[in-house]
Amino acid sequence: MLNRKIAILSVALLMLVALASAQRSGLSALENAIRTLCSSLNALLPVVAMLMVLVAGVIYAAGQIMGAETRARANVWATAALTGALIALLIYSIAPQILFQLYNTGSATSTDWINQYCR
Repeated sequence: MLNRKIAILSVALLMLVALASAQRSGLSALENAIRTLCSSLNALLPVVAMLMVLVAGVIYAAGQIMGAETRARANVWATAALTGALIALLIYSIAPQILFQLYNTGSATSTDWINQYCR
């Protein structure tokens, strides 16, 4: 009985918090979220990809001076880091187009929309 009262009270409190935090309209909040997502992707992913390439090179080079088992593991780790870098660059190049397809209202071309929201 006490657990049920606590559950009902916590759900009511969560609903109150949700109502209090819903100050903006849905479209402006979505627009702000998309701008933040695009700018974060544009700022972060190329740097992460380059660092992963450098880490892969260091891991591979360090593995070459170790024993056979460690060398094999280092090759796998370096390959994983290079794969991660390629995926990061793929996301960096494709994400603005995907967001354009999801959010576009039909009034702008993809280049105009990407320049407005993602640059």
